[in-house]
Amino acid sequence: MARTLLLILSLLALAPGAHAALPDTVDGKPLPTLAPMIEKVQPAVVNIATVGKVRVENNPLFSDPFFRRFFDMPSQPRERKTQSLGSGVVIDADEGLIVTNQHVIANAVKIMVTTSDGRQLSAEVVGTDPKADVAVIRVEADDLTDLPLADSDKLRVGDFVVALGNPFGLGQTVTSGIVSALGRTGLGIESYEDFIQTDASINPGNSGGALVNLRGELVGINTAILGPSGGNVGIGFAIPSNMVRQIADQLVEHGEVRRGQLGIVAQDLTPDLAEAFNIDRSEGAVVTRVIKGLPAASAGIQPGDVIIAVNGERVASAGDVRNRIGLLRVGESVALTLVRDGKRMHMRARIGEPQQVKIDGGKVHERLAGAVIGEVDEVTPRGRIQGVSILEVAQGSPAFVAGLRPGDLIVSVNRHKVANLEDFRKLARASDTLLLNIQRGNSALFLMLK
Repeated sequence: MARTLLLILSLLALAPGAHAALPDTVDGKPLPTLAPMIEKVQPAVVNIATVGKVRVENNPLFSDPFFRRFFDMPSQPRERKTQSLGSGVVIDADEGLIVTNQHVIANAVKIMVTTSDGRQLSAEVVGTDPKADVAVIRVEADDLTDLPLADSDKLRVGDFVVALGNPFGLGQTVTSGIVSALGRTGLGIESYEDFIQTDASINPGNSGGALVNLRGELVGINTAILGPSGGNVGIGFAIPSNMVRQIADQLVEHGEVRRGQLGIVAQDLTPDLAEAFNIDRSEGAVVTRVIKGLPAASAGIQPGDVIIAVNGERVASAGDVRNRIGLLRVGESVALTLVRDGKRMHMRARIGEPQQVKIDGGKVHERLAGAVIGEVDEVTPRGRIQGVSILEVAQGSPAFVAGLRPGDLIVSVNRHKVANLEDFRKLARASDTLLLNIQRGNSALFLMLK
């Protein structure tokens, strides 16, 4: 290797400065290069620019009709213009279908796609899946190039990969690295996580771009980075192509992902739990709760069962079970392999329609009138989400004036934790005034209702 490097440097030193070039071969062997593969892949990777609008919430007083009338203030929602840059990958050239991240096109009113040959195309949204951060958009154009999707389940740690995208709006950029880890979950980035981790440089603007193998096949969609300054430190994450394929198929067919329910809550199998359940293995998901009336209960699954495979595919954690179930469609049959009392069992269930229990807030407390409040039965890699969710709020209602908004998650009432709707009913009815602790997106606040 050292002799080859010295030979290359010597040849460069002897060549004229303005026309210096590497030789095609060294010691009769061609120099290794990714250029031929990248030349095939680059036309399928596009740059995405969006213009959007987001609503800026006013002080709740400004929504009070009496307050506006007294101070002669018009009721006009404030909006702020947003812009974002990202990347996308053409997955169907004939149909003009491009897959990207949902956060790249969130709140967009205008989406412009720039192809590698410089064409600027207007795009429309086919469908989005915020829980997995995947979106499909469509453009009308001829002579597009698409990327074949690889089987990401065949990836191995150490495989070489190349990331293509539009970092910092610079234009198409290529970086290379290896697969650093597989099946990364519990990061709190998305609701459904099964990330490929790579040290190929991924930076802001790479979101939605391609992660490809050395055959030029798509193995993942670049999604997130982990770093103290928001820049690359060699830890990037991509959504596996198999997950992208399943989600994209549903988005094209339905415009949304129709996730059903199995009806269980589970936690990771730890060594202590494995010993307690007399199981000679360290991977799996322990069922902690079976919800009545849903498919798992009908199939005979019980708390304490340890799920070790879904549709014949080994599962390592509760996050694995959630991801595999979450990608199945309503009505699909699912085969579960589990261990109960040290014995392996096989069960089959049919994925059911999602069921959401909800109540009229006005029947719980007069200051909640106008709000529809729902049960939260969602499990993340960190466990089940605790609280109740604001599903709807009527404009100008007492709940709206108090500051409640759709999507708010109420986690405590009068400093008592809320686990479900029944907890919420009891706590809210027990007091004339309500101190609500609310999670709203990535922020949290207290609201006093009296």
